[in-house]
Amino acid sequence: MSDHIVVLHRWRDRHAHYENYLDHRAHRVTYVTTELALDSVPGGAAAARTVPATDDLDAVWRAVTELRTHFGVPERVVALNEGDLDTAALVRERLGCAGQTSGELARFRDKLTMNRVTAAAGIPAPAFADAPDEAAVLTFAQHHGWPVVVKPRRGTASRGVVRLDSEADLPLLRTSPPEPRLVQEFCADPIFHIDGLWTGEELGPWRASRYVNTCVDFTQGEALGSVEVDDPELLGPLGAFTARVAAALGPEPWVFHLEAFVGASADGSPSIRFLEAGYRVGGAEIPFVWREVHGIDLAGAAADVQLGRRPELPVPEEWRTGGWLLVPSPVPAPCRVTAWDLPDPPTPGEGPYTAVIPAVGQVVPRVGGYEHVGARFRFRGASSGDVEKAILRTAAQFRLECAPEREARGVRGARAVCGLDR
Repeated sequence: MSDHIVVLHRWRDRHAHYENYLDHRAHRVTYVTTELALDSVPGGAAAARTVPATDDLDAVWRAVTELRTHFGVPERVVALNEGDLDTAALVRERLGCAGQTSGELARFRDKLTMNRVTAAAGIPAPAFADAPDEAAVLTFAQHHGWPVVVKPRRGTASRGVVRLDSEADLPLLRTSPPEPRLVQEFCADPIFHIDGLWTGEELGPWRASRYVNTCVDFTQGEALGSVEVDDPELLGPLGAFTARVAAALGPEPWVFHLEAFVGASADGSPSIRFLEAGYRVGGAEIPFVWREVHGIDLAGAAADVQLGRRPELPVPEEWRTGGWLLVPSPVPAPCRVTAWDLPDPPTPGEGPYTAVIPAVGQVVPRVGGYEHVGARFRFRGASSGDVEKAILRTAAQFRLECAPEREARGVRGARAVCGLDR
């Protein structure tokens, strides 16, 4: 392998431990990052260049070109955040270096292509179609019924997802810039996410979790939680379903974040339908929970895949149960935290084991995604019931107050009461 490797890096927190994935002494590892994420670049980096955003292809290409001048043509380009996968693929193509291309990435990033691939494999899912315009959405709804969901084909973190309940809602599609979109039949079943490793032949370690609230609700100002599932009668069918999806989308090894609708069939057995899948470690607190609760670094396995190495992860004999909670800021970012409060749990161990809460006076930046939010919490316990109880208690009792950043310091801001509807 060449001694020059470029990493596209956008996280301020330690979502990825790059120094464990790459020997920064044996290789010249350079980083293209943002000012916000610069402090989390490993100290052993050969160089770092900042860009306004790591999904800004022109800016990233200029930075990579400069790094190439100093350190040679990169052998590999690593990008672990979903928002950077497209940029990394295009950079690889321009450089002519090894790794996933845009064509190979399409089945994971273009939701229309993704659904066509899984449908061809016979995997059940809500009806879907391309949605190039309002007329196409109307035609789809007339055939499949209202409501429908319309979303960007290459969206992340539920950006731009719109539910339309009738023809009168079609103008809602004009509120965001035009881009390729997908229309789907609405499904009211709870959404689960399944995370883990596909080895190329079978499932490696994996975990299934149920969302508490939805990702779309989070974009509208509500808290979002997740609790891992420990019901063996549900885990069996979920495992079989996940293996089918993983094999259909990527016969080679890959780290997955899969979402599915999970309801009940007429006979009481689980009804599982495909929603979407990401070629990456799950967002929010998932990489932290996997490392801290399960002792497994999924981000490291994803890095192995992009570096051309075969990932190998242990499967625990016994799994503990993890979960997490995200609280949005009560006013749009950028905003300054003016106060927060979380009472201690009545019994030690019944609260989060980690809380990431901005200090009073700190600014919540306007970045998007699930890292830069009002507050983040992580949980662990002996069962799903214990973890969910702790999540709901934290959601009910946490209070966060913020003021718009443009206002003077000391101004009393809006207050968030973090509730989770069940």
